[in-house]
Amino acid sequence: MKIWTSEHTFTHPWETVVQAAWRKYPNPMNPSVVGIDVVERSVTPSGILKSHRLMSTAWGLPTWAVNILGASESCYASEHSEVDPSSKTMTLRSRNVSFCNIISIDENLKYMQHPTDKSSTLLTQEAVVNVRGVPLSSYMESMITSTISKNASKGRQAMEWVIGKISTEARDFKQEAQICMDNVLPSSRANTSSL
Repeated sequence: MKIWTSEHTFTHPWETVVQAAWRKYPNPMNPSVVGIDVVERSVTPSGILKSHRLMSTAWGLPTWAVNILGASESCYASEHSEVDPSSKTMTLRSRNVSFCNIISIDENLKYMQHPTDKSSTLLTQEAVVNVRGVPLSSYMESMITSTISKNASKGRQAMEWVIGKISTEARDFKQEAQICMDNVLPSSRANTSSL
């Protein structure tokens, strides 16, 4: 078993980062995630949004890994998340569904308002990798945790990309709203002055 952990601070408010987390896929930094389906979603009486999503990925495994695992083109993971707006936390717990009898990857992410800087968001990540029943299991665990580390860096880049996209959309929407208001207000003024 191998455990990988990481911490990262986004210099964006928690609400912005959570919006980006929902819209993270697809992105050009990590094209291996090819689909996300919402299996279940509900809101508790205390206002916590709970979701269960199924993620489809195309890992692009090397040939030797395909031979050992008997892999197909698509792999699947199950993700459970909770968003608590009152405590400003979002937690995501994911586990692979494909190859789970040989490899288990349990990943936990937590986005929370930074404890010392309310305008920033702290992300903590942990992955527990366990390979069993195949040769070189320790080597494979090390290889998988190394891949998780590289993908985490890409994931942070993807979050910044999505945040930039959200900012552009908001700016464009504001400009379009202003144009509409400018077109409506002169005619309303003309109508009121003629009364």
